[in-house]
Amino acid sequence: MSDLLNRFMRFRRGPWENLATLVIAAGVLMLMQPLSLTLYTWSFATMLAGTVMFVIVSKFPE
Repeated sequence: MSDLLNRFMRFRRGPWENLATLVIAAGVLMLMQPLSLTLYTWSFATMLAGTVMFVIVSKFPE
């Protein structure tokens, strides 16, 4: 259990925030494209996942 806790404590905010921002941006691009209904359908779920990820990652240490 302590090994899992040690791995979690090694997470740093910077790279994970960048990844969450990219996921949100991908969701916005999926929402704005006019070609694929499938991408449009999944855009909200993608933005929501990126937002939740950003909220969780913002609690990580710097």
